[in-house]
Amino acid sequence: MKKYIYPLFVASFCIWAGACSKDFEETNTDPNNLSKITAGSTLNPVLYSLASQNAKQMRSNTAPLMQMFLQTDDFNNSPFFYDFDQNIGASTWNNYYTNLSNIEEMREAAVRDALPNYEAIALTLKAYAYSVLTDCFGDIPMASALQAEEDVWYPEFSPQEDIYAQLLTDLEYANSIYDAEQGMPYVSDILYQNNVQKWRKFTNSLHLRLLLRISNRPETRAFDKITEMVNNPESYPVFDSGDEAAVLHLDGIAPTLSPWDRPQDFGVFRYYTEFFIDNLKNFEDPRIGVFASKARGLESEDYGYIGQPTDFVENPLPDSIATASGVKRSLAEAPLIIPIMSYAEVEFIKAEMAQRGYIDDARSHYENGVRAAIEMWSQEVPEGYFDNPHAAYDGSLERILLQKYYDLFFTDYQSWFEQRRTGLPNLPTTASMLNEGEMPSRFYYPINEANSNFQNYQEAVTRMGGDEINVKVWWDRNN
Repeated sequence: MKKYIYPLFVASFCIWAGACSKDFEETNTDPNNLSKITAGSTLNPVLYSLASQNAKQMRSNTAPLMQMFLQTDDFNNSPFFYDFDQNIGASTWNNYYTNLSNIEEMREAAVRDALPNYEAIALTLKAYAYSVLTDCFGDIPMASALQAEEDVWYPEFSPQEDIYAQLLTDLEYANSIYDAEQGMPYVSDILYQNNVQKWRKFTNSLHLRLLLRISNRPETRAFDKITEMVNNPESYPVFDSGDEAAVLHLDGIAPTLSPWDRPQDFGVFRYYTEFFIDNLKNFEDPRIGVFASKARGLESEDYGYIGQPTDFVENPLPDSIATASGVKRSLAEAPLIIPIMSYAEVEFIKAEMAQRGYIDDARSHYENGVRAAIEMWSQEVPEGYFDNPHAAYDGSLERILLQKYYDLFFTDYQSWFEQRRTGLPNLPTTASMLNEGEMPSRFYYPINEANSNFQNYQEAVTRMGGDEINVKVWWDRNN
């Protein structure tokens, strides 16, 4: 699986690109029968697979959990009601570990062939994938994972603090080995088209994200490191514009197809919440028309944008309204975007750092972040947007994190992670919610992992304090 999991997919990327480079052809004369994996063989399949998985999980889990939109015809195992199925994270676990196996093969091939840019990219994707996994579950297999060829079938679970220490070390090293002069000899990648400088900016931008994630742990001195990076852009270049962001554009031409076979089903029985819609209306934000349809009456009357009340079980919409504002199928129809990490997120990180007093110009970074978040969805910032008291920077962390919440729409689990880190935005609750209305702090470990790797699973559960959704991970603000 580690060497041949995507051979046909790799071949299709070569055909789609028109032709592989000369060096690629010399190493792989027949892309359908790879005799030796190269540093470029799995890059595009991994990027597509991770992004597709993230988009699907955002729709199924993050959106309802974070009161963006919810499926109103499903009251069982519903993240919106804080009701987690035991296997809620199984598909992410399986997908990510499969891709991490291929990322490790990529890294090994890059080292073997002395291709530092691909090694740096592999370390970046490794940090991205492991960070999502550990932020979803807590302690996970890492130090001894992906070693089946060495007969390690039951890897130990690494503590989250050890995982983060290694990922941050990897990102620091990755930043130091990029070589723009050497370039990237293999087929053009679907994220940055082999632009080494953009990949380096992604590495450092991700480094900022992970440092901020663990900033509640004072022993990490994360704020000091973020300050050092922000104040040294030549040594740590990060995203400076939207065209540098890690946003995957899928044009609908094979193999960069929509993750959904039937985009027409994407928004069926899914409606935006009152919280999500009302804030956009208060902002007078142009993204509302990109994300949502208008509410309709019994005779298809146009009621404008109306969200489903959080307590819609006890307090349903008026009888005259047939449907609240629904999720547009165009979000799932190519051409479409899947954000991995936006330029706006970097600006919101800087805005938070300034609000906390570590750097200057909180207002400028906040406004840059809002502009970038709106422009990512191909919209223009309306004139006077920041004159609106609901959208203007008011000096609070709450305002920064509210706009960041909208920037993280459609971005894997990041808004959930941020809510756990900060408690923001302050989402409404209802008597219908389970778990005593408390935001869950993690996923259960997948049933298959618990059964097949029981001894190591049990050690991790004992160390963490249980395999329950309210167990706090290491960086959680309440830990």
